[in-house]
Amino acid sequence: MKYKRILLKLSGEALMGDRQYGIDPARLAEYAEEIKEIHDKGVEIAIVIGGGNIFRGVAGASNGMDRVQGDYMGMLATVINGMALQGALEEKGMLTRLQTALKIEAIAEPYIKRRAVRHLEKGRIVIFGAGTGNPYFTTDTAAVLRGVEVNADVILKGTRVDGVYTSDPEKNADAVKFDTISFEDVLKKGLNVMDTTAFTLSQENELPIVVFDMNKKGNLLKICEGQNIGTVVNV
Repeated sequence: MKYKRILLKLSGEALMGDRQYGIDPARLAEYAEEIKEIHDKGVEIAIVIGGGNIFRGVAGASNGMDRVQGDYMGMLATVINGMALQGALEEKGMLTRLQTALKIEAIAEPYIKRRAVRHLEKGRIVIFGAGTGNPYFTTDTAAVLRGVEVNADVILKGTRVDGVYTSDPEKNADAVKFDTISFEDVLKKGLNVMDTTAFTLSQENELPIVVFDMNKKGNLLKICEGQNIGTVVNV
């Protein structure tokens, strides 16, 4: 396999499937099956998942809610998603650990870097919930931060788009896809890969990002095998 240890970043919206909000059990089961394929090949897997299918702090703030309060609500939404994903993975026979940046001892371990690494070494899938534990930081930033901390080989950003384009392919039919692109060129062209904080952190630590379509069956395995899927953002 091309990658020994990965950090998989999933959006909360991806869990909605065809629903307007919440969690689609069928989509959850599909993701669990995809993750199992690479787990069975010996890939060490850490996961960060967003909470946009339940609550988004920025949206709350735009409607008059205190931004800090809204962001903490968003963090709790990621914990709910993490628990749902944990259940789906364990149903497929995988061992998992949910670690959260906010202490919720009844349902999850507190995030401890050394413990997380040990779980990965033992073949357990580690799900990181509650973002960074701080308001004003996105789950993209949390994903890169945790990826750096546990020495992941790559950030795999699973989206509904199959890579990075010159413009939004859902709005512009003439948008051209990049197979590979440098961090520098992404910034020069003003392309939207991750938020600026997350992207800069990834660039500074020379941690590559692969943006790919998580909803296409087999893509996750193909990337880990080294096939040219999605867009690779590298130094």
